Amino acid sequence: MKKVALILAGCGVYDGSEIYESVLTMLSLENHDASYQCFAPDIDQLHVVNHLSGEVVEGERRNVLVESARLARGRVKNLSEAKVADFDALIVPGGFGVAKNLSDFAVKGADMNVQPEVLSFIQAVHAAAKPVGLICIAPTMAAKIFGPGVKCTIGSDADTAAAITAMGGSHQACAVEEVCIDEGNKLVTTPAYMLAGSIAEAARGINRCVREVLNMA
Repeated sequence: MKKVALILAGCGVYDGSEIYESVLTMLSLENHDASYQCFAPDIDQLHVVNHLSGEVVEGERRNVLVESARLARGRVKNLSEAKVADFDALIVPGGFGVAKNLSDFAVKGADMNVQPEVLSFIQAVHAAAKPVGLICIAPTMAAKIFGPGVKCTIGSDADTAAAITAMGGSHQACAVEEVCIDEGNKLVTTPAYMLAGSIAEAARGINRCVREVLNMA
């Protein structure tokens, strides 16, 4: 049975991991007879968003690892404990937490940096020639992780695609049910809720992403 590491960014589309994308990834992995272990960095979120109003809650602080435990039903470990040798592949679901907590793309755009623990672990996975899947907004980290020329997709959003290009990535337009595969880097990306209008649409692309990652493993 292949084992996959998942990196979560909290819980909730506006300030953490996108819940549907994360659960669809877990479900797809199990349906492909693979197991997974969730990880998250033990850091504060950039901020807390009221998901009913969409507004930032002033003065409230939450921890990415603690919030990710909501999504993982408590089965999440500190990213500092992750060992590349234990896994065959890595997948990062989307959600604004990727751009706010796992990186600072939401604040700095093309001048972004990836959170050091996240960067170190994904680069170690890549160095071990193990495949990586990045979903939704997560491919904004690709150029910082894999270097110039990496091929990826976030769908068709012009501004986000331009930022990827500015960082040295090669953005490929992609339909919601499709994936972009960079064979040389063993990287699979899919738009999910960057384009999806429903959970069923998101599921089709995520399921294909999971399948392609496992095929590479």
